[in-house]
Amino acid sequence: MQRFHLGLPHSPPMDTSTPFQDLPEASPKPFFKKTTLTSFIMSSTPSFKEDTYYISHLKSSEKKALQDLKNKLQSSYSSTPSMWGVPLLNNNNADNADVILLKFLRARDFRVHDALSMLLKCLSWRTEFGADNIVDEELGGFKELEGVVAYTHGYDREGHPVCYNAYGVFKDREMYENVFGDEEKLKKFLRWRVQVLERGVRMLHFKPGGVNSLIQVTDLKDMPKRELRIASNQILSLFQDNYPEMVARKIFINVPWYFSVLYSMFSPFLTQRTKSKFVISKEGNAAETLYKFIRPENIPVRYGGLSRPSDLENGPPKPASEFTVKGGEIVNIQIEGIESGATITWDIVVGGWDLEYSAEFVPIAQGSYTLAVDKARKIEATEEAIHNSFTSKEAGKMVLSVDNSASRKKKVAAYRYFVRKSSTPTPSEVQLSPK
Repeated sequence: MQRFHLGLPHSPPMDTSTPFQDLPEASPKPFFKKTTLTSFIMSSTPSFKEDTYYISHLKSSEKKALQDLKNKLQSSYSSTPSMWGVPLLNNNNADNADVILLKFLRARDFRVHDALSMLLKCLSWRTEFGADNIVDEELGGFKELEGVVAYTHGYDREGHPVCYNAYGVFKDREMYENVFGDEEKLKKFLRWRVQVLERGVRMLHFKPGGVNSLIQVTDLKDMPKRELRIASNQILSLFQDNYPEMVARKIFINVPWYFSVLYSMFSPFLTQRTKSKFVISKEGNAAETLYKFIRPENIPVRYGGLSRPSDLENGPPKPASEFTVKGGEIVNIQIEGIESGATITWDIVVGGWDLEYSAEFVPIAQGSYTLAVDKARKIEATEEAIHNSFTSKEAGKMVLSVDNSASRKKKVAAYRYFVRKSSTPTPSEVQLSPK
């Protein structure tokens, strides 16, 4: 049995304003095994390369196509059309407009006629649908879906906003009927779904070299494939027609065995470029896959990360340190230099847990006893990150342990901690303080 120690000296002492510690990271690439399912999806889809949108990076033929599109759009409009607050013509900041126009050109392989047709249809749809003002609309009836079915949460490692989609709640027949029971309800849901996407799009820069696309994570766990076929096709068609090149990567997690059948149904609705953005992760490997693209402090706890909804109310998330737990290994994280009266708060998670965890406080004074803060227990695979705190009565160190000795599987993991000094002075400080 291997033991691995992460010795973390807690020095110098921290004051009450100290944030979570951005400790030295150990973040090797997560183990990502291709299964028959992933091989089926990836066999004919080349990897995706995101545009920089710098004009200097374009081929001469692509530069010509961009200018041709501007000319044709100019002749099609007497006024200046705009998208997402960016005027597409006669714009003093032409770079912003170029980013949007290049998205339509890229989606149609720089065929100007096709790109123009797509652009004009999109402008017409946005006017008819009222997409420009939909973010400010009060759409009733979807309160229970917010933060569950579709929502934007945090950023990936490159700064892209991440939009999560999970339709497992619709396995409940009553919930399904409430949302998709008839055509009118489906229209309302599509409107709400567009609103969620528009909020994400508003977070983009629309400038060369900036963040110009989203990351989309779709959780297929418990998704009722047959019932949602019509809604899924409409969402796919609507997004692909009106939001070209808005998604840098589509990550599918908790993918069931039948996904290959489902994929064959909606594949005809997708372009080859769209399919090249796919990342497939089988059921139970969500954290393993997401850590590859998103830091753990930005991943929701339900997917093996450290982020809770309340965290976002307090500004940017506190950074975490990443590590791996090999099969047959015990990892001890030692946080040293904790003073008497200090309070330590920590978060820790292991992707797909299914191992033992414990936490203990070890005083430095001879004759003192080690305190079991979290007694050793088996953590189930479905459990979320552990969040706990402890106030020491004497100086010492905290030891967080994860025991993977019963498994042969390597697992990704992360932790962070915060130490707050006691506001009560020690006896020596009282004696030395001036009268």
